[in-house]
Amino acid sequence: MPPTPVPPDVDAFLARPNPAVVASIRRDGSPHSTATWYDWEDGRVLMSIDDERLRLRFMRRDPRVALTVLGVDDWYEQVTLLGPIVSMGPDPGLRDADRLSVRYTGEPWSIRHRPRTTVWVEPDRWHGWPFSVNLDQYQ
Repeated sequence: MPPTPVPPDVDAFLARPNPAVVASIRRDGSPHSTATWYDWEDGRVLMSIDDERLRLRFMRRDPRVALTVLGVDDWYEQVTLLGPIVSMGPDPGLRDADRLSVRYTGEPWSIRHRPRTTVWVEPDRWHGWPFSVNLDQYQ
C-alpha cells in the first residue's frame, strides 16, 4: 500500500463530494462500516458525526479508521484511505456539519438540536483504482 501523500490525480478525486464509507473497529475487533460525508483538506479527512452514533463510540475507543471513497458516476473508481484520528472534539454551532452539508446538498445541516463531534483523520497509507502509482516500489 502506498504511503501518503497521495498523488495529484487522487488528491483531485478526493476533493470532489463523492460518496464514502467509513470503517471503525468494534470492541471485539470486528469492523463497523457506515456511509458518511467527508471533506478532504491538506491531506486530511474531515467528518462531523452525531454524538449518539455507534461509530463515534468505536472511534473514541480505537482511533484507527478506513475511509473508502467511491466515484459518483463509476464505483470502480475508488480510493481507500487508512490512518488514525488525530483530532476529535465538539462541533460548536455545527460549523463542520454545515460545511459538509453544503458540500453535498448545497444547504446547511438541517438537524440543529443534536450535538455533533468533528473528527479529523490523517491517513498514512492508501490504495485505489485506477489511479497512477507504481505499486512495485511498495512491496
